Amino acid sequence: MAIQQIETHIEINAPPRQVWALLTDFPRMPEWNPFIRSLSGSLEVGSRLHVEIVPPGKSGMRFKPAIVELAPERELRWLGRVLLPGIFDGEHYFLLAPVEGNRTRFTQGENFNGFLVGLFGGTLTATENGFRAMNEALKQRAEMGSKGSKS
Repeated sequence: MAIQQIETHIEINAPPRQVWALLTDFPRMPEWNPFIRSLSGSLEVGSRLHVEIVPPGKSGMRFKPAIVELAPERELRWLGRVLLPGIFDGEHYFLLAPVEGNRTRFTQGENFNGFLVGLFGGTLTATENGFRAMNEALKQRAEMGSKGSKS
């Protein structure tokens, strides 16, 4: 069984609560997010989300992962599968850590495993590029919203 991990990081000049508010405002996400073009569902462990992603240079994909971890202002993690467990599973995560100066270290990553993971090398590279584009867009949006705020 193949295993692959993608992980990206960015430092955002805004507090974790502000970054979290943007990240979990699912209806407004398409306004700023170039990677996750649609996200809906209840923000609670066990809930199924409806997600559409568009990796740069690739066709969009839709899937229905389940939230497996939720810690407001710190972590959101979901698990998606293709067909049955062990074929192509992806555990996507967003981690927010406070940094001195009212900033946030934002981590976005995904752990892929399953028999088909090795066949998706090009898609996984595009996915990593999509993570980076989303991270930059989140940073820009959060920092735009924090200008002039004393939070």
